[in-house]
Amino acid sequence: RRSSDLPSCDMAACALLCALRRAHGARALLLARSQSCGCGFSTSSQNSTKFYSDPVEAVRDIPNGATLLVGGFGLCGIPENLIAALLKTGVKGITAVSNNAGVDNFGLGLLLQTKQIKRMVASYVGENAEFERQYLAGELEVELVPQGTLAERIRAGGAGIPAFFTPTGYGTLIQEGGAPIKYNRSEEH
Repeated sequence: RRSSDLPSCDMAACALLCALRRAHGARALLLARSQSCGCGFSTSSQNSTKFYSDPVEAVRDIPNGATLLVGGFGLCGIPENLIAALLKTGVKGITAVSNNAGVDNFGLGLLLQTKQIKRMVASYVGENAEFERQYLAGELEVELVPQGTLAERIRAGGAGIPAFFTPTGYGTLIQEGGAPIKYNRSEEH
């Protein structure tokens, strides 16, 4: 398309993206991709995309101990096929960052059943009996994070911001470093 055929918002976005590319080059954060001018950004110096027809191939190179950001809200929009592929690869020691921990036979609950998840960072964990069992047995590390704080941690991390302040835990056990990440029935910890 010619630039004169573009809506003004597309032209403005294209101009912004091109200006950012000139100013920051490959270091710019992936903000958007404008089809009109071909502008695109990546935190990588290589600007390539690879498509996989097989979900197992897509996750094959994920190593043990990886941290995975898992999309969706509740059980809607989750990457079901990629979760099933992780089951097949058998990767262990996963730190899963998601707004929820799935349910017993669906979503991240499947990876919990096979004990592939070592640590769960989530804002909601309430409907998964296996999650509860593993946590209370000291087999699973859990970090509960308010939904807004979780979203900001993800955004800030993507933007390269190493830390930010939120008053969410002010005046609580969190402020004093007291919320248990790994449950232990003994008084030692």
